[in-house]
Amino acid sequence: MGYVEDLRAIVGNRPLIFVGSVVIVVDDRDRVLLQQRRSPHGVWGLPGGLMELGESTEEVAKREVYEESGLIVDDLKLLNVYSGKDQFIRAENGDEFYVVTTAYFTRSFSGDMKVDPDESLQFQFISADKLPDQMIGSHRTMLKEYIINQNRKN
Repeated sequence: MGYVEDLRAIVGNRPLIFVGSVVIVVDDRDRVLLQQRRSPHGVWGLPGGLMELGESTEEVAKREVYEESGLIVDDLKLLNVYSGKDQFIRAENGDEFYVVTTAYFTRSFSGDMKVDPDESLQFQFISADKLPDQMIGSHRTMLKEYIINQNRKN
């Protein structure tokens, strides 16, 4: 079992605070990598996940992207850190938690994309102006912030 599962065995469904990371992976056509998740089923989001003991947020980001997609990401740039009461999640199994999410972006990735069937249905590079309707709300917010920041630079 991992850190989260160990904690849940002790505290049950009670609210906890978790730290996680996501990565906006951008290809050479300015499309972003989205993951269609198994849980919540069919909902799209950014690759990422929760921190294990001893990891930095960058290590979480790199590990999670690799575990979920088979891609190796590098040259991570900080987008923002998201926290607060609007970052409350109640999972399908009843677990409750607040998450502090560090969002990164990168254009530097390598490897062959593969899907971890335990976590994902599929991965696709999608144009930021054609995001799926069923998407994790906080990830949509992060993508909007990324797009605004990129437009300011151009």
